[in-house]
Amino acid sequence: MSIRAILMGVAFVTMWASAFTSAKIAVAYAPPLMILGVRFLISGALGVGIAYLMGQRIRLSRAQWVAVVVFGICQNTIYLGLNFAAVQTIDASIAVIIASALPITVAFASFLVFRERLPLLGVVGMVAGLAGVLVVMGDRLSGGADPIGIAMCVGGLAALTMATLTLRGMNPGDNVLMIVGLQMLVGSATLLPLSLLLETWVVNWSLPLILAFTYTTLVPGLLATVTWFFLVREVGATRAATFHFLNPFIGVAIAALILAEALQVRDLIGVVIIMAGILAVQIAKARA
Repeated sequence: MSIRAILMGVAFVTMWASAFTSAKIAVAYAPPLMILGVRFLISGALGVGIAYLMGQRIRLSRAQWVAVVVFGICQNTIYLGLNFAAVQTIDASIAVIIASALPITVAFASFLVFRERLPLLGVVGMVAGLAGVLVVMGDRLSGGADPIGIAMCVGGLAALTMATLTLRGMNPGDNVLMIVGLQMLVGSATLLPLSLLLETWVVNWSLPLILAFTYTTLVPGLLATVTWFFLVREVGATRAATFHFLNPFIGVAIAALILAEALQVRDLIGVVIIMAGILAVQIAKARA
């Protein structure tokens, strides 16, 4: 793997993992679903506009349209909606640890749905990764963490797993950025009505809100997606996914550095176990 690919992989993981910290800051000043809906409106419009300038057009097959809608609802509306709401009451580090289990839950769901078997190393990795998540969740629950917030994150992880399986076998052709922009607009089109129904639009305008919103819109929202696209094109999806094992460590480190969230020994043990589990699953998939 080239140095450029490694740098892109680390950059993507850092941007992805930092989204939970910026979300935690933003929802302290404004309603979570409103923030997310506006974020996707801006990110989606920018994505579609850039894609159009690159020569991409909205020419999607029926299967691609179905994937765009399902993925947009599962990832943007349900997964991120639940996570943005959850970080109002739980630490950002808990949210990122639970979300980081995605490669493990995808591998497990692939076995259940598609009977996709993993070598023994992959099975051990799945068990270890889930055990690591349970270690962290058990420690935080016993320490007084909001169980509803944790349940929201788990529900969001299930939705993101479904969204990932939706893309299985889908060929985006040359319209990758256009499809990314459209699924963001789907998220906005569903989140904003939900926000109007469930939330009171009261915004406490402040510099932290402006900085956090701008960051989460442009960096995790758009730049991370574009970086992932180039990384997959450079090294392939399987090798690119290996970088996900860094998510728990980087996400927890960013939350501790910026938000001063306290870390316990069991948190660190759980993070190490999850990282080892994710790495084992990805290595097993690459070998298979």
